[in-house]
Amino acid sequence: MLQVRNNVQPLGIAFSSLAFPTQPLEEVAALGASWGYDGIELRVIDGELIDPAMSPAERARVSRVLEREGLAVVAVDSSIRLTAEGADAGIDAFLDLAEACGAPLVRVFGGALPAEPAARAERMAAVAGTLRAASGRAERLGVGIGLETHDDFSSSAVVAEVLAEVPSPFVGAVWDSHHPWRMGESAELTHANLGGRLLLAQVKDARRSAAHEGGWELVLLGDGEVPVREMVALLGAGGYAGVLSVEWEKRWHPEIAEPEVALPQHLELLQAWVGGSSRSVGGT
Repeated sequence: MLQVRNNVQPLGIAFSSLAFPTQPLEEVAALGASWGYDGIELRVIDGELIDPAMSPAERARVSRVLEREGLAVVAVDSSIRLTAEGADAGIDAFLDLAEACGAPLVRVFGGALPAEPAARAERMAAVAGTLRAASGRAERLGVGIGLETHDDFSSSAVVAEVLAEVPSPFVGAVWDSHHPWRMGESAELTHANLGGRLLLAQVKDARRSAAHEGGWELVLLGDGEVPVREMVALLGAGGYAGVLSVEWEKRWHPEIAEPEVALPQHLELLQAWVGGSSRSVGGT
């Protein structure tokens, strides 16, 4: 298991601030702590996507609010797509923000890949080169870079292909439970491809639905077909010592249940699945 910061202990179960599209950070943090969450992925703050240009005063405020509620920042979630122009500068800015917030990880996306084999190989090589170039700064700051199973990198095999060309332990994978499953992968296959380079495990459940965009409907944990319980078991058996983070995408899907319903429900099930205590993830 990769360790990003030597002083960071397994945090158990976190939630993404995507669940709160408009609420102020103070309310979000207080609710998460009251339900028993250990940490938070910062994606939305006060109704806006997190911005690396955040002022020093605002960074201090974020840290102060989360510290008061006892929530650790488990990741800073960027919108960076590695296939897009300017990704290298964006990664540097987010690494600095994460370091200032005490976060061990910056989440990035891969982006779009061309279908033509030669063009795809060239784009993949460029993505790997961007991550290699950023890894030095990541190591100096003690902040990892996690490539999520998302968009044209939804298959864990594609993420693993890139990571094979980037040996730094500060560059790894973010396993979004839904997307590899949507691509036809079993939980076992995804874990086999990414387990040794996994920096964060995001959980969500969904079921097929022709009435919903993309053919999938996000649902409460256990009500769908994504094998999240199997994922949790595989992570535990494989010695994963990181975080399970609930990604309830209320910002992108306003029709789904309110966070006051979904987040306590997710936490209760996940605690049961990892042995009754959120701090028991990874067996530590």
